Amino acid sequence: MKLYHFPISPNSRRVIAVLHHLDLACELQALDLVKGEQLQEEFVSLNPNHMIPTLIDGDFVLWESNAIMQYLCSKVANTDLWPNDAKIRADITRWQFWQTGHFGRACGIFIFENLLKKALNLGEPDAGELAKGTESFHRFAKILDAHLQGRDWLVGEQITLADLSVGSLLDLTEMVAYPVEGYKEINRWYQALQQLPAWQSSMPSKL
Repeated sequence: MKLYHFPISPNSRRVIAVLHHLDLACELQALDLVKGEQLQEEFVSLNPNHMIPTLIDGDFVLWESNAIMQYLCSKVANTDLWPNDAKIRADITRWQFWQTGHFGRACGIFIFENLLKKALNLGEPDAGELAKGTESFHRFAKILDAHLQGRDWLVGEQITLADLSVGSLLDLTEMVAYPVEGYKEINRWYQALQQLPAWQSSMPSKL
């Protein structure tokens, strides 16, 4: 297998953490998004969205990080990350969709305004956009914080793909200034995630 990724991308980090957790062999090919390497014809032919991560497994090409994570888990007989139980899988998928459609969008505003704009020379952060991002972040952070009360992990008693999908966004907290202060449960949960061997070994050197 081969994975195209960008080192500090949360989308990439969550997939690499799954590879490490499952001890799956995979060639890692970093793309420099700042230099526009994702726009090269060879890569666009693999992923017309020209986004990372993108997985190649033989003649099978797969993009979208959460889909890649589920596919990787299908390669092992059984794993707590993706248990062979329909209701648990539905619950995990629910949180992965929530990450993509809600929490990730709120975080994305901070990533663009406070990180990508500077990297791409697109000007200063837009205060109005950051205000919208702050409102959205708090809306969904409150949901996450409340759900985590009395729980170690998002789904069941063990870490699952849900934790990796949602938690990876918090990697950039200091760089992009998410307003996470006061979210006791989120901070406790993320600190536990950081202690996992697969999470530590997948830490990009540039973070």
